[in-house]
Amino acid sequence: MNIFKALFGGKVETAEEKKASDAERSFDMFKYDGVKALKMGQTEFAVQCFEKALDLKDDLEVHDYLSQAFINSDRLPAAMEQLRILADAEPDNAAIRIRMARVAYMTEDYDAMHDACEKAIAIDDSNPLAYYLSAQAYCGKRDMINGIAMLTKSIMLDENYADAYLLRAKVLLGMGDANSADNDAQWLLDHCGEHEDVLMLKAHIEVVRGNAKQAIEYYTKVIEVNPFSAEAYKERGGVKYSEGDTVGAEEDVRQAMEIAPEDMSDVNGSYSAEGIEQKVRQAYSAANPFGI
Repeated sequence: MNIFKALFGGKVETAEEKKASDAERSFDMFKYDGVKALKMGQTEFAVQCFEKALDLKDDLEVHDYLSQAFINSDRLPAAMEQLRILADAEPDNAAIRIRMARVAYMTEDYDAMHDACEKAIAIDDSNPLAYYLSAQAYCGKRDMINGIAMLTKSIMLDENYADAYLLRAKVLLGMGDANSADNDAQWLLDHCGEHEDVLMLKAHIEVVRGNAKQAIEYYTKVIEVNPFSAEAYKERGGVKYSEGDTVGAEEDVRQAMEIAPEDMSDVNGSYSAEGIEQKVRQAYSAANPFGI
């Protein structure tokens, strides 16, 4: 073969060049096998492929894919390590910082989350998601005032950001400001329809306001949307109990126990009358989750 290359002017491939081309082909094979495995949900095999690819060549795209594989397999510290490599290589890439913030949120590392959000906002201060994640970090650190401020900035950048309205309403309600929370809840009802999370929020608002009848109506709507909401049955039972409807309260708590027996059974795992009564009292307390 080398004689023919020489006769026709072809370049003879050296041993080093062949080794390099073989390595490049192997790298491509591992990389794209990993991508295929990742898309098919074969996470562990994807990780193995990406790690073998990186042994052959350092490649930012492979680090990116590997971070996704680690996230999918709940290996979050390993995912963060890959994201730090990407962040160091691309310091002006806000998307990397946002993914770092998401991973930090999953590990409840709110300081790391806050740091990632600050850097994302410094890179791009027009991204509403960065402010929303920053709000989650502040709330995780129990700094609700700054959390609300970040959510408000997020909404200013995207007036249709439903998740930001929902979180802001929950934070406001937790701080005892039911009226401001209700403003956000009404926006959500007007723009998102009767979504389960919104209806549950509205029920909580009415409980805090002391409007038992309206709270029961919203819990009932939650159950209409999701007949398997043990939480709605339990809390509706608590409100019924507070209104003197012990029969209705026990019916709701029994229904909640049937849906989620692992959460609702008494200490002995039975459905005794004493256990039901105890759960009704607990449901009464749960109906006002903010203690207001």
